[in-house]
Amino acid sequence: MEWILELVLAVLLVATLFHAVRLERALGVLKRDRAELEELVAGFNASTRQAEQGIERLRTATDGAGRQIARQIDAALALKDDLTFLLDRSERAADRLDMLVRSARPLMADPQRPGAPEPLRPAMAEPETGEPRVRSQAERDLLKALRMAR
Repeated sequence: MEWILELVLAVLLVATLFHAVRLERALGVLKRDRAELEELVAGFNASTRQAEQGIERLRTATDGAGRQIARQIDAALALKDDLTFLLDRSERAADRLDMLVRSARPLMADPQRPGAPEPLRPAMAEPETGEPRVRSQAERDLLKALRMAR
């Protein structure tokens, strides 16, 4: 019976030795994988830092671009207001000129009527002053309207 007990003990020692070798190989793989995992984690950390720096640079660039766009929008709004004002003013001046031209047409249509202005002729310079001579009421009204529009 002692032989059987020694044989069982030898089988158990061989099984233990077999499992110890397997465990040692698994631990070797685990150590090797741990080193690779540490390298992978270090690479991941470096990539994360680069991504964070890139994001920060993008944020800075977008903030600068946003401020520049805001300044351009403000300038455009000021120009829009100026153009709207000038457009309104020019429309009023055009309406006044149109009204003056319409009121002068009946006077020009009947030159024989007493008190009618002379037909429009090119203005000629006065010899004394060098300024053009106004020939009709319509010309005077037109010049007055142009001066008021300034």
